[in-house]
Amino acid sequence: MIEDLLRANAPRVLGALVRRYGDFDTCEDAVQEALLAAAQQWPADGVPAVPHRWLYTVASRRLIELWRNESARRRRELTVARQDIEPPATDADDTLTLLLMCCHSSLTPVSQVALTLRAVGGLSTTEIARALLVPEATVAQRISRAKQTIKEKPFTRDPANLPSVRHVLYLIFTEGSTASAGEALHRVDLSTEAIRLTRQLHALRHDDGETTGLLALMLLTDARRPARTGADGRLIPLDEQDRTRWDREAIAEGTGLLATALQDTPIGPFQLQAAIAAVHDEAPSTEQTDWPQILQLYDLLRVAAPGPMVTLNRLVAVAMVDGPDKALEQLPEEGPRVAAVRAHLLERAGRPGEARAEYEKAARETLSQPEQRYLRSKADQIAG
Repeated sequence: MIEDLLRANAPRVLGALVRRYGDFDTCEDAVQEALLAAAQQWPADGVPAVPHRWLYTVASRRLIELWRNESARRRRELTVARQDIEPPATDADDTLTLLLMCCHSSLTPVSQVALTLRAVGGLSTTEIARALLVPEATVAQRISRAKQTIKEKPFTRDPANLPSVRHVLYLIFTEGSTASAGEALHRVDLSTEAIRLTRQLHALRHDDGETTGLLALMLLTDARRPARTGADGRLIPLDEQDRTRWDREAIAEGTGLLATALQDTPIGPFQLQAAIAAVHDEAPSTEQTDWPQILQLYDLLRVAAPGPMVTLNRLVAVAMVDGPDKALEQLPEEGPRVAAVRAHLLERAGRPGEARAEYEKAARETLSQPEQRYLRSKADQIAG
């Protein structure tokens, strides 16, 4: 489809323009004009042999037109731009360079996410605002400030920024996979976009084990999405899911990517998380899951990338291997999702009164409506 072709080529063209001319804002406007022209002309005239070169040429010409309309202080840039508007001789893809720029260390994480979705993902301000559940004005401000912040930054493919790119893509996917607030458990537009962008990153850096691990993790996690909610939107926990509804093609692709990464590259946190997801996906049931292996992987992850969610997830595995009492001994007193995990462990330990109170507390703490309904239903089941 022409729409998919344009979306795939847009970041490549924008990256090339910004690398050559600077001025992120104006380059983005020029690319949008080129995309509009392509959407109008290609259906009638046919798709050019080299689509990104066509888009680059049209965007470059539009860039010159935009600069012509500005004040005399732009004349120097105009002189440079007029020297050559032909696409670069090389067909190098600047998508990675653009990703690295959008995830520059000078930006806050929320700004990195918004700018990446806009510049690389091609989402409109309205779409980003809807996906992140924030006002359009807030998104527009974040993007505008981010562009101003990186305006004077060198436009380079510094591999040191690659972890930031992976982190931003992971944040986008995580919010799409399990929304932190709102009526829906999933925001499929976000998780799908994160997978698409990570595929692009993997195509450019297939030799990077953590990028491969991140793509594998996304696929192995997203494979369970069809079974995570009922027809009424009700949250279905892992141990109750109909595993025949899991996407076996995604699981096969994810495990294949993981096997390659583990064999050929140093092990990192995303690979470890993907390995945990693979153990879950390959098990026929919760009871037949290799929980000792999952616990060993969490022990490695706790060293490689310690954090509160790693601690809580590891304790669920501890409960399956050594019993809930052992896990309760190690559970933190407070923190995000601590009440939900404590409720689960107390219920397994045969302490229903305490479990009900913790389920009710967890329901009050979450902003996700599907999670609220699930936690309250658990409390009601115990009361009944």
